[in-house]
Amino acid sequence: MSIFTGAGVALITPMHEDGSINYDEMERIVDYQIENGTDAIIVCGTTGEASTMTHEEHIETIRACTGMVKKRVPVIAGTGSNCTKTAVYLSQEAEKAGADGILVVSPYYNKATQNGLKKHFTTIAKSTDLPMILYNIQGRTGVNILPKTIAELSKDVDTIVAVKEASGDISQVAEILALSEGRIDLYSGNDDQIVPIVALGGKGVISVLSHVLPRETHDMVMKTMAGDTSTGAELQLKYFKLAKALFIEVNPIPVKAAVNMMGFNAGPLRMPLTEMEEGNKKILRQAMEDAGIKVTE
Repeated sequence: MSIFTGAGVALITPMHEDGSINYDEMERIVDYQIENGTDAIIVCGTTGEASTMTHEEHIETIRACTGMVKKRVPVIAGTGSNCTKTAVYLSQEAEKAGADGILVVSPYYNKATQNGLKKHFTTIAKSTDLPMILYNIQGRTGVNILPKTIAELSKDVDTIVAVKEASGDISQVAEILALSEGRIDLYSGNDDQIVPIVALGGKGVISVLSHVLPRETHDMVMKTMAGDTSTGAELQLKYFKLAKALFIEVNPIPVKAAVNMMGFNAGPLRMPLTEMEEGNKKILRQAMEDAGIKVTE
């Protein structure tokens, strides 16, 4: 059974001006997302700036998020690390905090071999009863989880049930689905590839675009899954420019700016990320307005 089907939002972490986490605004954003069709909340991922959180903040943010969601949709906690022991700890704490699943990125910087990846993910999976989504994003980690490795993990470890595939390689997506023979769910990790990935058999997307277009991103997935690929493709192309603009600078710089433009208080970024350049902010604002989003800032 899938952890979720549709569009899950890769949630930002709102901050106060002093850099502390703004839980009140997080709850406001979570409610907005659920009320507008988002199918899952992914907390403490890349977009949530988890890499700059202390372990205590990381765990408290997961706990706070599950309390806000109140089981209305699944909460999936990012618990990955380049240290297997740390990832085990965060995953176990996420289970205690009430998460419904974990998202575990491949180890960054260390650049493990494929055998190392299998041992890493297997160790984490066996430390908790939560279902695991592997996260493959070579552009950030320096290593590609090969389709054969994903297929073997899905066969050997019952709780490894899905992969967020952000390689950008549609052939790799097809190979993963072919080799895993239905044992693993696949979610797009790229908002500009939702429809082709779902058309191949993907279960949806873990999305940045959902922050600004939750209903439309949900509809893009569900229309395509229902066989209405023409409407799905129409939505994909309609919002293509905005999906690209949300990555005009490194994520989550643009999406935090976009959420602020919508009237939420996303607050500042934690260093080493810096505020969006004015020229790029103008491009993002125009893309949002072209997509029919009311910009208040």
